[in-house]
Amino acid sequence: MAGHGSPTLTVDGSGLRVAIIASSWHDTVMDGLVDGAHRALEQAGVTDVDLVRVPGSFELPVACARLAPSYDALVVLGVVIRGGTPHFDYVCSAATDGITRVAVTTGVPIGFGLLTCDDDAQALDRAGLPGSREDKGHEAATAAVATVNTLRELAPQGRRQTT
Repeated sequence: MAGHGSPTLTVDGSGLRVAIIASSWHDTVMDGLVDGAHRALEQAGVTDVDLVRVPGSFELPVACARLAPSYDALVVLGVVIRGGTPHFDYVCSAATDGITRVAVTTGVPIGFGLLTCDDDAQALDRAGLPGSREDKGHEAATAAVATVNTLRELAPQGRRQTT
């Protein structure tokens, strides 16, 4: 949601129960992402927030699948930094596909905050730390709450409710 044309969303998350699922690798980047998500949820009025840590980004989808039925929304945060092997591509693909599958099959909105970066500097620049150009944790949390609100406006068949 960053860059030219990115929306500025003001969302109301009052009464929502939200879980932040965050990987543990790259602690400085992850601390920034988690802080940004917490800030966004607080600004949206969400008071029921749980933080769950998993070892790495590959483990994010299984935690999403387990937690989705108990929450109104999930905020998923992780970072994968390119190395010299194809491992980067495998982890990015598996995590993205798994998270998407959970969102679609459960209908629970998931704010996607999985950074896929070429190097540490790029990850730090997107982590919402002092001096960062982007705050992907904040953006992911805001997107999750906004999606809950949008889905609540839709009829079960995917059509807008009319009065």
